[in-house]
Amino acid sequence: MPIHDKSPRPQEFAAVDLGSNSFHMVIARVVDGAMQIIGRLKQRVHLADGLGPDNMLSEEAMTRGLNCLSLFAERLQGFSPASVCIVGTHTLRQALNATDFLKRAEKVIPYPIEIISGNEEARLIFMGVEHTQPEKGRKLVIDIGGGSTELVIGEISNRFSLKAAGWVVSALPSFIFMAGSSIKRIFSALAWRQHKNWKR
Repeated sequence: MPIHDKSPRPQEFAAVDLGSNSFHMVIARVVDGAMQIIGRLKQRVHLADGLGPDNMLSEEAMTRGLNCLSLFAERLQGFSPASVCIVGTHTLRQALNATDFLKRAEKVIPYPIEIISGNEEARLIFMGVEHTQPEKGRKLVIDIGGGSTELVIGEISNRFSLKAAGWVVSALPSFIFMAGSSIKRIFSALAWRQHKNWKR
């Protein structure tokens, strides 16, 4: 007689970071309180290269971004909107025609895109690092991105909350850091944030 496993299938979540150089997507699931990454996609879109002196995104840059989002949408088929978090960062914050890009993106990928502030980006990065580090207490986290660099000093009071009194954010041009690559912990924080919202 076959034995059917009636245990619920782990909920899957997707976090998408629309960065200045690359678009990243991470798919994860939470099993027994631990997050397991089950898939990654990354494409170099070079969105910032299409940002002119007038802070307008070029048609070519928009097309590169939309083509990448179309690829991501194929992988996300079947995901509920509550399980997908897509954020835009520095370049989309700077672009005066970012709204035009978002409207066109709606026709490509059926999930909302949120352009987050520099402070929110730094908060998510910090929380992602904190989640992966066993050491507790105050930390300095530096994230070198394609368009800006965030420096955060902070301490987590619980799994999802950063003590506001203990952190500072600075946005610095990335060319100041001539060596080294960005460590993108933002995905972990986004996935955990989506997991928290889903459980409510």
